Amino acid sequence: MPWTHNYAALGHSLALTSLAGAIPVFFLFWALAVKRMPGHLAGGVTFLLTFADAVLVYKMPVGLALASGLLGMSNGLFPIAWIVVSAVFLYNLVVEAGQFTIIQSSIASLSDDRRLQALLVAFSFGAFLEGAAGFGTPVAIAGAILIGLGFEPLYAAGICLLANTAPVAFGALGSPIIGVAAVTGLDVMAVSQAVGRQLTLLAVLVPWYLVMIMSGWKAAKEVMPAILVCGISFAVPQYVVANVLGPYLPNIISSLASLMATAVFLRFWKPCAVWRFPNETGVPLQAAGSYSSAQICKAWSPFALLTAMVGIWGLPAFKNWVAHDLQWFVNIPHWPGLDGLVYKVPPIVTQPAVYAASYKLDLVATPGTAMFLTSLMAMLIFRLKPSQGLAVFGKTLRQLRYPLFTIVSVLGFAYLANYSGLSYTLGLLFASAGKVFPLLSPVLGWIGVFLTGSDLSSNALFGKLQQVTAQQIGVNPVLTVAANSSGGVVGKMISPQSIAVAAAATHLVGRESALFRFTFKHSLFFIGLMALVVLVQAYAVPGLIPSAP
Repeated sequence: MPWTHNYAALGHSLALTSLAGAIPVFFLFWALAVKRMPGHLAGGVTFLLTFADAVLVYKMPVGLALASGLLGMSNGLFPIAWIVVSAVFLYNLVVEAGQFTIIQSSIASLSDDRRLQALLVAFSFGAFLEGAAGFGTPVAIAGAILIGLGFEPLYAAGICLLANTAPVAFGALGSPIIGVAAVTGLDVMAVSQAVGRQLTLLAVLVPWYLVMIMSGWKAAKEVMPAILVCGISFAVPQYVVANVLGPYLPNIISSLASLMATAVFLRFWKPCAVWRFPNETGVPLQAAGSYSSAQICKAWSPFALLTAMVGIWGLPAFKNWVAHDLQWFVNIPHWPGLDGLVYKVPPIVTQPAVYAASYKLDLVATPGTAMFLTSLMAMLIFRLKPSQGLAVFGKTLRQLRYPLFTIVSVLGFAYLANYSGLSYTLGLLFASAGKVFPLLSPVLGWIGVFLTGSDLSSNALFGKLQQVTAQQIGVNPVLTVAANSSGGVVGKMISPQSIAVAAAATHLVGRESALFRFTFKHSLFFIGLMALVVLVQAYAVPGLIPSAP
């Protein structure tokens, strides 16, 4: 029997319903930031609270609530968990083959300074992985590399999460921008231009910020030339490409420019003193010159292959080939017990509309499969026996069992919040702010990414609401729709899904709360900054943002 959303289900009051609906969100914040609860336990309890909220407050039928939760969990297992497993499996194979020492030394040949390694690996290389694949790939791979280099686990995970901000809006070849343009009907080029103009400051600021929180203000000043080269060589291409070519290539071009510019700069400039973490022994790595070029190329070959593979996997031509010619996927166009049974209503939509529910087990097109195939190639390159590969894969699954449960439970919570109407209730509360709404529009995107773990999902969730609210208060809708994506990028670092991935890659399983506490205050700073940027663009310099055609 069809069921219709009621965004003011409790006493016909949006405020009261928002308060009740926010209970799972508040609990998740409290569990991680105050109680320091392990991520898998916090995620599981949050799902149960959301289930109770959906059934008791929103009067959602139990069957629909179960079906929506299972749909979210299925998406958590595939493709998200598959990406994480494949990424960590690849890293573990490199370690098993004894090749990571060579990788460490080759990076140290550019600089054995932890500040500069963070710029190269977490920011520049991580941005490339975000642009090509997204969905947790940069945090998993870059975090694992930093751990192998000798970074403290909390900083390895924390700075990878911080670095994975400015690239997120154009992640996976611009998927968040393309998605929100489809949801709102706005011109994709206009949205791309607006996001590019909102994120420029963030792109320049983040490299300095992550070095500063890792090493302190004084130590960050010592490497300011490298920070400026890294940040500006990323920000300028991102701005130009987003405004001239559109949303597909800003991350790819800007990350490669940043990586090459920083690497070349470090050939000619070195800091006065090498900075390492206070508790490091200070024993230097074997010099890269002790290894032949062939050894270095062999050690790096899995990551070179990974770069090529995720690049191919992200190409529209490859996606079309998989979807239309190969068709190696399991498609469930109508999720049992949910599809066609839930209706969204105004003001979220202009007229009552069915909330579709489908699932696609895309065995080939997911970046996780690209990484898994790269892992098999790495076994051949390193001449690892199948038995060794199976042992490493088993070890990887054991290593990830708790993070995978966290991911599954958090995705179940996210889908249940969406299908019950809980997410829309919170969005409508923000939209009722009137002329102050531009200040809050990036905050809405921030909350959306916290809830869903994805800028694309947040845009699908709140993009239309941003557009409608802007039109009602007389503000350019391109501004607020873009702000949803720009604000969402700084919610990525506190998303339980992202934190679970980072914890898995950096041996912090069970310490997700410490990682959340580490990133939360920085996320608040950045969302405040983005809110001010959007407010200025709305009322002080409205001509800076293109209007909808």
